[in-house]
Amino acid sequence: MDSRNIISHSNPSNFETEMKNFITILGAGESGFGALKLARKHGMDVFLSDVSAIKQEVQEYCNANGVEFEMGSHSEKLIMQSSEIIKSPGIPDNAPIIQSALANGIPVIDELEFASRYTNATIVVITGTNGKTTTTMLTAHLLKIAGLDAVAVGNVGNSFAGELAYNDHDFFVVEASSFQLDGLKDFRADVGILLNITPDHINRYGTMENYTASKNRLGQLIKNDGVYIVNGDDHLISQDSSAQTVQLVSLSSRNTAACLTEDGMVIQGEVALQISTNEISLKGKHNFFNAMCVILAAKQCGVSNELIRQGLKSFQAVPHRLELVGAIKGVNFVNDSKATNVDAVKYALDSFEHPLIWIAGGVDKGNNYQEIEALVRKHVKALICLGTDNGKLKKAFSSVIKDISETQDIKLAVQMALNYAEKNDVVLLSPACASFDLFKNYEDRGDQFRTAVKELTDSLNQPVR
Repeated sequence: MDSRNIISHSNPSNFETEMKNFITILGAGESGFGALKLARKHGMDVFLSDVSAIKQEVQEYCNANGVEFEMGSHSEKLIMQSSEIIKSPGIPDNAPIIQSALANGIPVIDELEFASRYTNATIVVITGTNGKTTTTMLTAHLLKIAGLDAVAVGNVGNSFAGELAYNDHDFFVVEASSFQLDGLKDFRADVGILLNITPDHINRYGTMENYTASKNRLGQLIKNDGVYIVNGDDHLISQDSSAQTVQLVSLSSRNTAACLTEDGMVIQGEVALQISTNEISLKGKHNFFNAMCVILAAKQCGVSNELIRQGLKSFQAVPHRLELVGAIKGVNFVNDSKATNVDAVKYALDSFEHPLIWIAGGVDKGNNYQEIEALVRKHVKALICLGTDNGKLKKAFSSVIKDISETQDIKLAVQMALNYAEKNDVVLLSPACASFDLFKNYEDRGDQFRTAVKELTDSLNQPVR
């Protein structure tokens, strides 16, 4: 073991001989740190390894709790003595350290799998290419409105294991990515929701078929007596499930468990429920679809129709997803920073009636912009490219949008957008790309956009002297 990469609470040279049957956690991010705290709560010996720098908070926890850790590399000889490995979702299965572990017969699991061993709660899992966070938060909101002890975890809020390290609950609503689903083996959910499958993460999966198979795994992770709620309009979604009950939700067919009609949302069941779209705080057909999935899940968890209505009205939109962050001179500014792929942008573009000044760009994930060309032609009057490499984005829309500008400064992007806009126009930050070229993550991008809008508003409201 290279001790230059080890920062230890005890003597690192003795670690290999002193500890037997220990687990290794690969990755010290949110999920890895959560798994570490849960493992220590249950008295396990743990080794934490990350090829990147480890946050000071995590280092301090390790030093205070006698946990050996390393950063800068993976000490393979030591890790191969683990009884089990919990890996970060960001580490692909074809990573050399993972392949070595599997070749040595060491189980490699996701943090969600690990956490599920330590609770008897009802578990609702939500996945899909787009809409996961809103759907997860709305589900937890409806359960809480009904007085149930519920919390949202996973890719929103705390990690599943991190929450369990301090509090068990009666209901866990888990937002799960395809990366997390790949690491689930014995994990079982009481309710599963698969919202949609559209191209994403092809750089990791290689083919759309592989990505589709990853998402469809959720169907096999539902308990036999559970319920699987799926998009009946999505031809990529398999309705095959270990659950006895599969409920279809549709925007086009009325012959499903939940559908959208001219009168609103219709939810079938022993006591049918019809809700006008005016009764829900969220807007847009995609959100109406998400809401119908949530209603079915909430009913499965025992929430009454009356409380469902109350929850739909009182729910506040999720930050960074079609979030109105301000208005200047009659121009609305909307933060949709979480839209990191083309399909998410498709929903956003189709949610507004007024002309759009579109701010997009970042780290391309293999985008096919032809999928949104018709919507862009219909709705977008100007494009501001916000990224370090805007070539592909500009090329895709050079013949579609007359006014195209570019910048690497989000404050300047906001000012440029206002210059293009007229009263009642909408400035929409909906990047279609990852954020890592200019920002820490999509939250940072959205937060900086919100701040830029506020600062511009304040500057324009300064009295003339």
